[in-house]
Order: sequence, then structure tokens, then C-alpha cells
Amino acid sequence: MSETAPVQSASPDLLGYGLAIGGAILFATKGIFIKLAYFEGTPTETVLALRMLVAVPLYLVILVVALRRSPDLMSRLSLRNVLTAAGVGSLGYFGASYLDFAGLQFVSAQYERLVLFTYPFFTVALGMAFFGHTLKKGIIPAMLVSWAGLAVIFGWNLSIKSDGLIEGTLLVLASGILFALYQLLAKNVMAATGTTLFTCIGMSSAGLIALAQNAAVNGIGSLGALSPNVWAYGLALGVVGTILPSFMLNSAIHRVGARVTSATGTFGPIMTIVLAIIVLNEPFTLFHAAGAALVVSGAILFARAERRPDIIIAPSAD
Repeated sequence: MSETAPVQSASPDLLGYGLAIGGAILFATKGIFIKLAYFEGTPTETVLALRMLVAVPLYLVILVVALRRSPDLMSRLSLRNVLTAAGVGSLGYFGASYLDFAGLQFVSAQYERLVLFTYPFFTVALGMAFFGHTLKKGIIPAMLVSWAGLAVIFGWNLSIKSDGLIEGTLLVLASGILFALYQLLAKNVMAATGTTLFTCIGMSSAGLIALAQNAAVNGIGSLGALSPNVWAYGLALGVVGTILPSFMLNSAIHRVGARVTSATGTFGPIMTIVLAIIVLNEPFTLFHAAGAALVVSGAILFARAERRPDIIIAPSAD
């Protein structure tokens, strides 16, 4: 028993970092499951709807259990809190997700993950522009290193197969921008609702939008016509690639903030690259290795810069 005491008294920041890293690793499987579903000829809207169909019932169960165990949570379910959580959650879980899913129709899982991995820089830019955040020394060099890595892989893809590359890149970048905005907005909302209520409300709202979109585009019966393989991919996408990491990342945001959370996902793209090579048989050349190394190195430099106290730009918080 005495050996467990230090763990119990550990800093909440350490737990926040652990949650952020674990969530990033699980989220890395998302692109693999989506690509496998695409190989079966499944439309983007249907894949997203299937993910939500698997995830939303579990979130509703979690919500009911949480309210039963802690009746005081009911006091947080004001109309304002519910609508705010629904709006912010839909922005991240539907808006950003749909753009990302659509981008994967055009680019590889490896490239998608590396492009999306640059969203911490969007978090910084949006934080400075709209939330009064500061720019610390070292952020810009880190950004340049990561974007240099993306340029290497983009150039290789452009020379091999340029069809859809620009469209896919822009879609994934747009997804990263929306997700960065979501992270910045989510922290304050979670302070009012709590992590569990926010996640359940946000994901359920996004799920309803995704299901309605698929019904409008592909028909109400489109989900019933899916093969067992696609349902298996959807189950894995909903549980492993959605439910578990979403709670982990939201908890990390609540503990250590959006900017720190976004800087600790180094393992995400590495895991995606490994899985993409093994499962999807995607190519991995020296260009991929160099580009990935630069992107990850930039993220590491970013994380180090975030821990520095010195500031080179300090916009007013008013």
C-alpha cells in the first residue's frame, strides 16, 4: 500500500499529459478504420453516421449513469449549458470530423494524420487572435519545422499522384482549424458542465446531425445495407477511435488546457504511420520518414516552447 501513495499524490498535470497522449494514440486508429470502410465502397456520410450510430448510444448510457450516481449534475443541465455544449461539441465532433473524413477520400492515412497533427499551431493562432493568448519564444521555429515536413511529403505525393491531393490537403487543414477552435471553446464550457456532461451532450448532438445528413444524402436505409465488415469497422471506429479517446482528451483539456493537450500527441502520427504500413499497405519512403521526422520534431519543439515562461508577444486579454 505504501508504494501506491506517491501515485495518488501525483500532480494533476501528469495525469493530464497521460490522458492527452493516450487519447492521441487511440485517435490515431481513426484513419485506418475509415480507410478500410472506404475500401468497401462506403460513402463519407455513411461512415461518419455509422461511427455516430455506434458511439451515441454508449454516450447516452454514460450520461444516464453519471446523472444517477451524481444527482447534483442535474443542476448543470441548464438550457444555456446544454445548448452551448451541443454547439461546441457539434463543431468539433461533426464539423471537424466531416471535413477530416472527406479529406481521407483523397489522401493517405499517414499524410492525413501528419497534416492534422499541425493543428496546435492553429490553436496558438486562434488563441492569440480571439482569446488573448500569448506567443512564446520558440513557437514560430517549431511551426516552420513541422510545415517543412509536410512540404516534403506533399512534394513527394505531388510528383507521384497529384489527383485530389490539393483538395484533400485543404479539407484536412480546414478540419484542423475547426478542431483547434473547438478545443479553445471547450475548456470554458466544460468548466460549467463538467467533462462527462459536455462530452455526452456534444457527441450526441453531433451524432444526430451526422445521421440526419446521411439520411438526406444516401437515404434512410443506407445503414441497413452495409456489410458485416463495414459494421465491424464502424464498431471499432466508434469505440476505439471515438469514445475512449474523446473522454481522455476532454479530461486532458480540462486539466492542462487546450494548448498543452494539443502539444502532447506526438505518438499519434507515429502510430498511424505504423498501422497504415501494416494494415493498409501504404508506401513509406525516405521522403515519408524525413517528413514525419520533421513534423514530429516540430511538435516536440512546440511542447518545449509551451513550457517556457518567456514571452515575445503578449496581446491584451481585454
